[in-house]
Amino acid sequence: MNFFERQAAARKTSGRLVLLFVLAVTGIVIAVDLGMLLAFGLREDSTSGKNAVLLALSTLFTLAVIGLGSMYRVASLRGGGETVALQLGGVPVPEQTRDPQLRRLRNVVEEMAIASGVPVPKLYVLEREAAINAFAAGYSPADAAIAVTRGALERLNRDELQGVIAHEFSHVLNGDMRLNIRLMGVLFGILMLSLIGRKILEHGRFGGRDKGAGAVLAVALIAMVVGSIGLLFGRMIKAGVSRTREKLADASAVQFTRQTVGLAGALKKIAGLDAGAKLDHAGDAEEISHMLFGDGVGLNGFFATHPPVMERIRALEPTFREDQLSSLQRRWQSAPPNGLEEDVRLGFAASEGARLPAATAEFSVSPPMVSAQVAHPAADDYRRADAIVVAIPEALRAHAVQREDVIALILGLLLDHDAAVQEKQHLEIAARLGRQAADLAREMHRAHLASLHPMLRLPLAALAFPVLRLRPRPELGAFLDTVHAVVNTDGRVSPFEYCLGTLLQVQVRESLDPGRHAQFGRRQITQARQDIAMLLALIAQNGHATTADAQRAYLAGMQRVLPRDHVDYAPPVDGVRALDTVWPALDALDPLAKQLLVEAVTAAISHDGKISVTEAELLRTVCGVLHCPLPPMLERA
Repeated sequence: MNFFERQAAARKTSGRLVLLFVLAVTGIVIAVDLGMLLAFGLREDSTSGKNAVLLALSTLFTLAVIGLGSMYRVASLRGGGETVALQLGGVPVPEQTRDPQLRRLRNVVEEMAIASGVPVPKLYVLEREAAINAFAAGYSPADAAIAVTRGALERLNRDELQGVIAHEFSHVLNGDMRLNIRLMGVLFGILMLSLIGRKILEHGRFGGRDKGAGAVLAVALIAMVVGSIGLLFGRMIKAGVSRTREKLADASAVQFTRQTVGLAGALKKIAGLDAGAKLDHAGDAEEISHMLFGDGVGLNGFFATHPPVMERIRALEPTFREDQLSSLQRRWQSAPPNGLEEDVRLGFAASEGARLPAATAEFSVSPPMVSAQVAHPAADDYRRADAIVVAIPEALRAHAVQREDVIALILGLLLDHDAAVQEKQHLEIAARLGRQAADLAREMHRAHLASLHPMLRLPLAALAFPVLRLRPRPELGAFLDTVHAVVNTDGRVSPFEYCLGTLLQVQVRESLDPGRHAQFGRRQITQARQDIAMLLALIAQNGHATTADAQRAYLAGMQRVLPRDHVDYAPPVDGVRALDTVWPALDALDPLAKQLLVEAVTAAISHDGKISVTEAELLRTVCGVLHCPLPPMLERA
């Protein structure tokens, strides 16, 4: 399956989750009603009317408890991945950490984010956990958080850590995070009855002659028993949703790193070390068991959220045997593995680099080839990401991790090359953020950003994004206003500057309120004809010298996405700023409809048979706005 098919499958899984939740709630309500009838309804003075009232009250109470519990938990998770990581005791990883294990983790994650075409996630470490485990949480890549146990940092070498992080990035790209965090909220409501019953029994007093004490005790016992049934339902739902997606994540990690040794090595250490993957200090680990890299709870059979470790290892190395694992266990008992020492011994001090193409390079692509690469990075993308990070000037990388400089750095990416336009942009920044920020943005632009290789602009923004999110909410609001003003200073803004500004606004807005923007699209392609036509017309107009060539490129794109419809080529008179109206409708498209749109945009851009590095970056930016992230380069090595 490609990205769009996986997104469609995730949407169907969300629908199946709702159905399973409804069935579970129905079963719980029936169980509560039966319990209440047995406890209170079968008396000599009972009447059918009293029984009906009793059933109605118990049903309403049960539904209210489950509904309010789920609503409360969903609301508590609106902060996205950061909220989950902090609730489990995660400690943020500093951007300028000197801890070699944390530095290695940050390097791996940054390179993987750039290779995937998404913002760098927030990073956390579960410091008290000696086990080897990790998880990714959030509603979208813009608010994603990846947490790794200290045991994973200590025991895994770089290849193995890459395999684990690639597995987690698969969840980021496939839409699994969104599904997992909703699963946490939904299942909490099912467990509420058990929690209420337990608290009543723990803190209630049932002695003396209080006639109501017996009734309260009976209700508490019913809640406990039925809550246990709810716990079983919850575990089965998590297991059913999780196991298949864990297998897919393993396969995606191998495709990403193009080797099985790293991921298999991490799984072997989980199986062979005493600490394994079980979490001991992460609060209620069972609540997030379906999100973990390894089985952090120890559930088996129907309730297992992960395939058995040996099964996962053999999927990667079919010839691996139990006696080989026993040999590793004996060796590690006498000398536990040290990941950093293994890096030195195995020569993993840095990943293998690659050269960037010239800024003027051109290459051939096809629409199906590009759509197949969306959110589907390969090993050559990872090598290019390493080369991209190295190629970014050291001064810019230093600015990207400084809280005081990051806003000016990103605004500097949006400054126009025309001196007159740039002066107006400088005034807009100064009016909103102060003259110091405006001067720094212009200084960075003149010193480095004006001559920056086109392939380095989006990765630089991705590296700066985690620090940008640390700014106070009012400052981010002012930043978004400034981005809009800078991009729209006059009508001569380039498509790339406009799209980069829009992409930054989308990502910052989603990071501020992630729960609000976490929706799978449902609109059909025919419901967005005019919006698609406007986007393709502007893409064609800005990529071709003559009107005739632009018309042919536009028709090539329309033929790909709406072959039976005729919409005249009519670029809007106000240029790229007209796209402000089309993004919401296009981002709301069904995943498979988005695949057709990405192919149509590719057909329009590459109609002349070649695509330049600058055009490729424009395509990546458009895809980023539509939540279809592309790797650094479109050709394959």
